[in-house]
Amino acid sequence: MLHEFSRTELIIGKENMEKLRNSKVAIFGVGGVGSFVVEGLVRSGIGKFVLIDDDSICLTNLNRQLHATKKTIGKPKVDAMKDRILEINPKAEIATYQEFYLPGQGEKLIFDDYDYIVDAIDTVTGKLDLVVNAKNRNIKIISSMGAGNKLDPTAFEVSDIYNTSVCPLAKVMRRELKRREISSLKVVYSKEIPIKPTGNEDASCAVGCICPSGTTRKCTTKHQIPGSISFVPSVVGLIIAGEVVKDLIKL
Repeated sequence: MLHEFSRTELIIGKENMEKLRNSKVAIFGVGGVGSFVVEGLVRSGIGKFVLIDDDSICLTNLNRQLHATKKTIGKPKVDAMKDRILEINPKAEIATYQEFYLPGQGEKLIFDDYDYIVDAIDTVTGKLDLVVNAKNRNIKIISSMGAGNKLDPTAFEVSDIYNTSVCPLAKVMRRELKRREISSLKVVYSKEIPIKPTGNEDASCAVGCICPSGTTRKCTTKHQIPGSISFVPSVVGLIIAGEVVKDLIKL
């Protein structure tokens, strides 16, 4: 009998579809990259999700984030993403945490039953702590490197962190992971030289913040707001989703 994942089953088989249905993936950060990770995973048949993000959807998210529409502005991203997952697969199991991942939070946000962790968060300290926790618990993890201020989606590739170059975020991660004696980390990164954002104050969150009411980490507190475009973080997210699926079914 035909079902929603019949076309996927044709290329990976029934046994692998069952593996994906029983797999639990935790996505830390469901913004530009993370929302497309989730999209790729749910449409591939992943059956269990954990979504972690403290943000609510903002007007400035509409240019690149999958769950962002005029109707969802102000809604917590994890809730909007959960709704979308259930519209695609009503049988999916979903846990949500509207929290900003910080060092020291591993005990309450990382659990041994995770089959895979996706790091799609922005802060270096959070990324490092997440990687260390995943490695200590022997949970597979993949990290997104810098996707902001980029214009070429074809420049992204999958690599080990120690084989990366050009990307400023990857450079910091290499240095800090080496200090923590982490020997490897699968990442998606780009060799494209980051574009310097224009100094247009009309497009700057620093002077025209429109964060939804109740936002605890307003964009005005960030050192620099990166530029973005629809077809870059989406590609990164789908690349990551592909790597997660292939790793889970060992393709």
